[in-house]
Order: sequence, then structure tokens, then C-alpha cells
Amino acid sequence: MAQDKLTDVLIRNAKPGEKAQKLFDGGGLYLELRPNGAKYWRLKYRVSGVEKRLSLGVYPATGLKDARAKAAEARKLVAEGADPSEQRQADKADLQRKREAERLADAGLPPVDSFEAVARDWLKTVHEVKVSAGHAERTRIRLEQDAFPWIGRRPIAELEAPELLEMLRRVEARGAVETAHRIKDACGQVFRYGVATGACKRNPAADLKDAMQPVQTRHHAAIVDPVQVGKLLRDLRGYSGHVVTRAALELSALLLLRPGELRHMEWAWVDLAGAMLTLPPEVMKRKKADKVDGPPHLVPLPLQAVEQLTELERLTGSGRFVFPALTSGQRCMSENTVRSALRRLGYGNEDMTAHGFRATARTMIAERLGIAPEVIEAQLAHAVGDALGRAYNRTQYLAQRQAMMQTWADYLDKLRQGAEVVPIQGRAA
Repeated sequence: MAQDKLTDVLIRNAKPGEKAQKLFDGGGLYLELRPNGAKYWRLKYRVSGVEKRLSLGVYPATGLKDARAKAAEARKLVAEGADPSEQRQADKADLQRKREAERLADAGLPPVDSFEAVARDWLKTVHEVKVSAGHAERTRIRLEQDAFPWIGRRPIAELEAPELLEMLRRVEARGAVETAHRIKDACGQVFRYGVATGACKRNPAADLKDAMQPVQTRHHAAIVDPVQVGKLLRDLRGYSGHVVTRAALELSALLLLRPGELRHMEWAWVDLAGAMLTLPPEVMKRKKADKVDGPPHLVPLPLQAVEQLTELERLTGSGRFVFPALTSGQRCMSENTVRSALRRLGYGNEDMTAHGFRATARTMIAERLGIAPEVIEAQLAHAVGDALGRAYNRTQYLAQRQAMMQTWADYLDKLRQGAEVVPIQGRAA
């Protein structure tokens, strides 16, 4: 290395000229003297045969001794095969990340590229756009309650399967196995989003497939024995509570609707003269895009349903909802009303549920009335797999469904009266 040449005296006495001057100290270190008198320390070095420059400070804030020390550190990096300029940029970026993390922490926000930050970005950018508001809200709550407290602040790129499993085992430990699986699925979508946006390299949630407790599938309790169904129907007819609740119970058995569809029913959707209920797409159990652009669901009304609704119209027809809340006509009936009424009639959760009326109808219409499964599925508004099928399904089997709904209502009348019904052979036209 060349011998040091500069001194503080020489530097102080150096006079600027019309052009920039270089006062060399040795080993690539020099002081650049600008025409305006400004003095900048520079280090000339080579990496892979390419000559580069590194700024080391401004004189006199950075004195000769400090400049030489900085130059020595830079030369050491070069000797180790590193580029001092790139190292400085990396250090600066790291400092900026730390400062940003401190700022976010002070504001109560997750660090950039943490699992929580990426998850919240996914929720807003992808999930909330794709699914219904209720679905997105449930996902957010699950993540906030069971994932963020444990892995939220961790860099998403550093998370591995064992850490995820430890978090999910806490959920399993309280008996919420299905919730644990839903959280795992949501985490998997967050990681896939992280891979796409460059926040992480892989999805460790995929490694947990065989490491979690299996979900024990439980179907909605439903009565499917004709004799027991007959008793249930008599109990519904004899319900001594509010007349609107009794109507909701009986129409639950007749119309094959989901509980939410029934209680949200509006008079504007009911055509008593045409014996048709038209459910708008936004109230159906569908993907968000189908809620916006999908077709309405047509529910043919059997004569018995028309009679029930005609009587009910005298009570609630002046309002918006067919089944208004007992405390306010501005809201529909509570989701617990039908369930609570069943409990009052002596039917527990293991016997019959509000959603179980659909299972009762699906089973008995197929087994006892011989109706084609595709007609039943169309009336239940179960999703059709392909886009072409969904488009065709808008009015598919409408005539058959009208006949089926009347046949089902007549069959229920016979069961309520205690008649012995012989299964119909073959399929309805």
C-alpha cells in the first residue's frame, strides 16, 4: 500500500482552482477539492476488475484520521470479496426497515413483510373482493384471534411448518378442530399471495396436510322417518307461540329454503297470484361474483304455501319482511327464532335443526316420492360446477320443480294426518 501523503496542514492550506482537484493520500484514498472550496473524501477501488468509487464523508466533518479508518474498513471488505458500495446500500436499507418497523410498532401496526401485514393486504386486495362480506369478516376474526397473536409479527419469509402447527395446535386444544382447519386454509392462501408478491418463497401451510386432527363431519340433525315427520308436522301446526313464528316453522318444511333465505324473505319477492317466490342473487349462498351477476332463484309455491302466505300477509304485509322481528319491523326475524321454537316443542339439537328441514326434504323426496335428483338439487339451489351449467340452470326443471313442490306439500299433508304413504315407484316427469 502506498504511504500516507496528506496532512491536516496540507488539507487546510489547499486552495481551490477553476477545476476540481484530487489530493491523493495513498491506497486509493483521496480528497476531492471542488472549485467552491468543498472537500469530499473518496476511495478508489476495484471489484472483479471494475474500478469503482466510494464516498467517505465531507471534510472537516470527517477528518483525515476518520477518512483513513473508513478506507481501511472498505479495503478489508474488498479483500473478502465484498463490494463496499453494495454493503453500504444493504446497511442503509436495513436501517430504513428497522426505522419503519419502529414507526409501525409505535402506531400499533404490524411490520412490513410480517405475516400479519401480508395477511391484511390479502384480505383487502383479494379475499374481500372474492367472497361475501360475512365470509371475509369471519376469516378476519379467525386470523386476528388465533393467528396474529402468535405469528403475526414474524417475517412471513421466515415462518416454517412447525411454527404454524404449534399455533394451530392451540386451536385444536380447545376442541375447535374445524376452526383450526379453516385457519390453516386461510394461512395457505396468505402464503400463496406472499409468494406471488415476493414477500416469501414458499407456502409452509401445505406441509401440514397430515399433521392435524381430522375434522369429524357432522350433518345437520334431521328427521327422515315418515311417522316421526308426521308427528313433527303436527307439533309445528300446534305451536302455541307467535303466529308468525308458527308460519316460519311450517314454511321451513314446505319450501326447501335455507334458514337465512327464509327469515330474510321480503314481500316484494312474493307473487301470490303467480305462486312464485323469487329470491334475488345477493341473498343466496353463492360466490361474491354470482351474488352480483348471478340469476335469481325461483321457488314455486305449492297451494299450501300460498294459503299460509295469504294469511300471513294480513299480519305483516304492510312491512318489508314476511317474517319481521317481533321487536321491530325494520329487521327480519332472528336466526335463533326457528331453532328456539323447535326447542320449545321438545326437539333438541341432536333431533332437528332449522337447516335440517332441507335434509328432510332432500332425503324423503328422493326416497319416498321418486323425484329425479337433479330436479331436487335445482330446487335446493346447490351450486352447478361449470359456468355453462350455471347459465343453463337459471330456469332448469322449472316445470318439474313446480310439480315436485306440490307433490311434496301434498305428501306432508298426508303425513300430518297420519296416513300411511306408500313410496311412489319410478320418477316424476
